[in-house]
Amino acid sequence: MNGSAAELAVEELKTSGNPAPSAKQDGGLAQQTPEELLAKAIAPVKKDFLRPPPIRTSNNDINDVVSDSKSAPSNLRKEKKSKRQLKRERRQEQKSVLHLCPVVAKSGDVSLCPYNDKCRFSHDLEGFKAQKPADLEGNCPFLSTEDPCPYGLACRFSGTHKEVFPAGTLNVQKKISEMNGLNKDVQKLLWKNKMSFPKADAKLKLLGLLGPTNSKMKMLADKEEGDQTASNGCSVTEENGCTEVSGDFVNEVECSLEVPECSPKALEEEDSVDGTFATDELRPLKKAKSSIDENCCPSEVNNGANVPERDFEKSCTQTESEVTADHIPTETDRSLKLHPHEKKLIDFREKLYLAPLTTVGNLPFRRVCKVLGADVTCGEMAMCTNLLQGQASEWALLRRHSSEDLFGVQICGAYPDAVARTVELINQECVVDFIDINMGCPIDIVVNKGAGSSLLTKPMRMKNIIQAASGTVDKPITVKVRTGYLEGRNRIDSLIADIGNWGATAVTIHGRSRQQRYSKLADWEYISQCARKAPDSLQVLGNGDIFSYLEWNKHKSDCPELYSCMIARGALIKPWIFTEIKEQRHWDISSGERLDILKDYACFGLEHWGSDAKGVETTRHFLLEWLSYTYRYIPVGLLDVIPQRLNWRPPSYFGRDDLETLMASDSAADWVRISEMLLGKVPEGFTFTPKHKSNAYDRAENG
Repeated sequence: MNGSAAELAVEELKTSGNPAPSAKQDGGLAQQTPEELLAKAIAPVKKDFLRPPPIRTSNNDINDVVSDSKSAPSNLRKEKKSKRQLKRERRQEQKSVLHLCPVVAKSGDVSLCPYNDKCRFSHDLEGFKAQKPADLEGNCPFLSTEDPCPYGLACRFSGTHKEVFPAGTLNVQKKISEMNGLNKDVQKLLWKNKMSFPKADAKLKLLGLLGPTNSKMKMLADKEEGDQTASNGCSVTEENGCTEVSGDFVNEVECSLEVPECSPKALEEEDSVDGTFATDELRPLKKAKSSIDENCCPSEVNNGANVPERDFEKSCTQTESEVTADHIPTETDRSLKLHPHEKKLIDFREKLYLAPLTTVGNLPFRRVCKVLGADVTCGEMAMCTNLLQGQASEWALLRRHSSEDLFGVQICGAYPDAVARTVELINQECVVDFIDINMGCPIDIVVNKGAGSSLLTKPMRMKNIIQAASGTVDKPITVKVRTGYLEGRNRIDSLIADIGNWGATAVTIHGRSRQQRYSKLADWEYISQCARKAPDSLQVLGNGDIFSYLEWNKHKSDCPELYSCMIARGALIKPWIFTEIKEQRHWDISSGERLDILKDYACFGLEHWGSDAKGVETTRHFLLEWLSYTYRYIPVGLLDVIPQRLNWRPPSYFGRDDLETLMASDSAADWVRISEMLLGKVPEGFTFTPKHKSNAYDRAENG
């Protein structure tokens, strides 16, 4: 983590036999003028820095790397393992001495594990210490906090820990700077399909979108649960201390019993060693048995704060008149509900918006972009069905860091009921400023399910989804779309006015069709045309190919009606584009400055994914995924024509120093060498293949 490892790696590069920058040139490119190169979409690198393309034994060497030279040849077909076999192997792996019990690792005392011999992890402390790999260079990322490292002896920086962890520190929260973790009680309800969505179901019924089958299933579920008390698994405990159950139990509950549970003394912090992430909101004890309406303590107002006692007294009188979602009077609901234009709005004007990006747009990457000047950040696209099923991996996409002061989440769904319920669930469980609905994702697996850009062919379903979502919650609902489904058949201009009337507060238009994917240039003229047709209440943002402050300025000046522009692939390749736009300059960043950015990412990754062996390798994986984009950046000082365009293909070239040359390599083996500067040597048998394989652009953006 410190500079010594990086300096040592650079010294190795100097002795590896790389020639000086002007020793050899690529004769074909060196003889062409910059104009001829630009016509072929090849970056015009100065002739003194050109070099012949590296010779590789196979095409797979570009994108695949295997650390073990004794591994089997790639042409041998691997036998596909069954799920049962994979599960058995996972259990055996957990029982190895290297998978130490988290409680034992943190306390150093085997007797403190509550599961004893039934624990699925190893309790062999001596065996773990004997086989544990050497500590990484640098300091533990959790040293800056007052609490002990949550990974204890399993931390790859355990040698820098200040003291042994006493037993009383086992329940200390981890990651207090992160929020939007999934509550375990809510997850169990989602697993059992017993979660209630009163607001979404009421809105769907009002719109005539709640089918009779769903209503019948709900009635059967209510009848089945009617004889049970509020203490069973049907109650939903919110993080602010309120509990919600079926409307049939409302009149039977004494709200005064809930008040002590919401007092600060009754709250306790939970440890998250097993992977659950703590939030800024204090979690109450699991003793709540009363029912209080959501409106009595909305999370978007309190952000997890304690609710005054007078609010509970007031809410208790309100609950007597409450009814279930299927019997909400439409006239009363309509009069009390906010008009779409009365919702809390977010002004996107002139704000630098980092687009939601799959795989690479994770929380550590967004933290890096915030440091470099991004104003608005958005989580990776999450599928509604997976969120409603309580999948922890999908909920991880909604996590937010405290530095993200203007943050939204992006969801993708094919049907109004799924989207509306997901929106209500996110509004209840997460702290977000807006919710974005993806209607432009071009990926086949999403489109084939009727979601993403498939919705562009179904305007009535678009209408139902937006109306249902915006009518369920008071948070701003934004939409991301493409110009159309088929190339040459743009249709958003005919829907732009309706999108605003349906309840969306902002729409982002990617200037390509679904059929185009990421080929050709974005059509900014069409984006401007749509922005001029949009109603005043709808904020229009443009998206596509922004890679310098000059392009940002041009799009803004050509169409004053545009509120802002979303930056996606440009931020992947050079995240300091936000600094360039704010400072209105081309930043000729040095290789050392770029390495410092990668160091920040590694540190943020270890804080997010963990500093144990698993967390280090997870951080390495996502770092390598990011490096598969950053190599496309060409330093300003090496170009004959500036600024670099996003569609330019970089030729093989030497950098101004060995580290810059290494960062320009398109070989995954060189990306692994960069990761080893920051995270130590890769484990034996390590393999890496970029998710996008040969095309670094196909799956970068969510629409």
